[in-house]
Amino acid sequence: MEQQTKMIKPGKVYLVGAGPGDPGLITIRGKYLLERAEVLVYDYLASPKLLKHVPKNATMIYAGKKGGTKHTHTQEEINQMLVDWALAGKTVVRLKGGDPFIFGRGGEELEELAKAGISFEVVPGVTSATAAATYAGIPITHRAYTASVSFITGHEEPGKENSNVDWSKLATGAGTLVIYMGIKNLPIIVDNLIDNGRDPKTPVAVVRWASTPEQQSVVGTLETIVARVEEEAIKPPALIIVGEVVALRDTLDWFEKRPLFGKRIVVTRTREQASELVASLEGFGAECLEYSTIQVEALEAYDILDEELERLNEYHWVLFSSINAVQYFFERLYAKKMDARHLKGPMVAAVGKATADFLLRYGIVADLIPAVYTAEGLAQSLLDFGVEGRNILIPRAVKAREFLPETLRGAGAQVVVAPVYRNVPPPTGKEDLRAELVNGKVDMISFTSSSTVTNFLSMIDAANQEELTTLLSGIKIAAIGPVTAKTVTDNGLTVDVIPEAFTIPTMVAAIVAYYENGPSKK
Repeated sequence: MEQQTKMIKPGKVYLVGAGPGDPGLITIRGKYLLERAEVLVYDYLASPKLLKHVPKNATMIYAGKKGGTKHTHTQEEINQMLVDWALAGKTVVRLKGGDPFIFGRGGEELEELAKAGISFEVVPGVTSATAAATYAGIPITHRAYTASVSFITGHEEPGKENSNVDWSKLATGAGTLVIYMGIKNLPIIVDNLIDNGRDPKTPVAVVRWASTPEQQSVVGTLETIVARVEEEAIKPPALIIVGEVVALRDTLDWFEKRPLFGKRIVVTRTREQASELVASLEGFGAECLEYSTIQVEALEAYDILDEELERLNEYHWVLFSSINAVQYFFERLYAKKMDARHLKGPMVAAVGKATADFLLRYGIVADLIPAVYTAEGLAQSLLDFGVEGRNILIPRAVKAREFLPETLRGAGAQVVVAPVYRNVPPPTGKEDLRAELVNGKVDMISFTSSSTVTNFLSMIDAANQEELTTLLSGIKIAAIGPVTAKTVTDNGLTVDVIPEAFTIPTMVAAIVAYYENGPSKK
């Protein structure tokens, strides 16, 4: 009997709006689908940061199209690509900037899917028109100004034969006009609006890269905006907002007035631990360049720790000097079929609040947190308790400062250092980091430990002190505390920002204060 060929059940295509540029503006539904995509087809205007939500084993296809350049794929090729992947049984996410049904050609793509009998779903996104206006401090409707708004494409030549844009009606037909893709045709658009009855004194705003750290807004009137755009060298992608509501920008501008807006700050923490720092800096307007200078790895063998875990009840103190120490200590503890109950004997100390908070995830409340969040502060707090004759276990990195164990031993304590992880330079990012420095577009580098400093210097691979000074010329440096700052200065560099308390929140506050007070005055 002839064996039948197994039929592949068609997949499904999800057309998802990525929003205007800020990755935080994607919908919850959109993020949910990204996390389950087997194939992702994404656009030029979709934030690259959204790609981190996509499974690592997914097929990623860039289908971006820029005006004035050769497209990576034609629209017809994109349409066929979606059909083919779906027929292969895959879950496909088509990620488009803004909203896919507002000048996004989403309808055309779905028509092709419908013809092929492919199942699909549409997830709307924050459209660039409302985002550009909102992030520029311009309400596109306002009771005192207008109750009507029109969205218009400026991509086609106004006045062309068979144009879809009737400027004679649109010019005065709505209080606010929001024009997509109109920078190239701005002089023609302005002429058509004025010729068709719009007051030349009507306020106009042009917003480029709305909702991103690169946002740039230019304001004028219909009779001045072309010259203003040329002066500021505004290029696509940008939107044009025409109407009396633009006058409210002086009062309502919030995005570009944030203290770190326009500042590009290199964050050197491990990728797993950078989220709090990045989120805080971005909340104040900074553009964060994440270059992990440390990759944390487990050890191949835990001979010392395994031996000490068998006699935990003999210890008076267990000291944790970092979040990594906590994580890898407990991972090994669990691997040995042990848990937090085995820490009922010794007291537990954490070098700072962040480490103490992390301990709480494992059910441990720190008995001691020093007033000063450094090894020196922890050592002094323990000395105040009295450590002579005390047994102390310190889980830590393979390579670390010896100050804490040496100080405690000098005071009569019996100290065992048990390596639980190691710091190694990351395998990638070196060339990109150096290129950013060479291009001179970095405002500040943040360091959260001495190892981030030493690994950063290793990554940029300066041939000598002169080259290092040249590479970092004009770049400010923030260090989380005096120990980290000393590592910076020991390498011939200057520290510009050190917080009073050695935590991420206080470091961010110190960076904000530095720029609010004016770095030129420093």
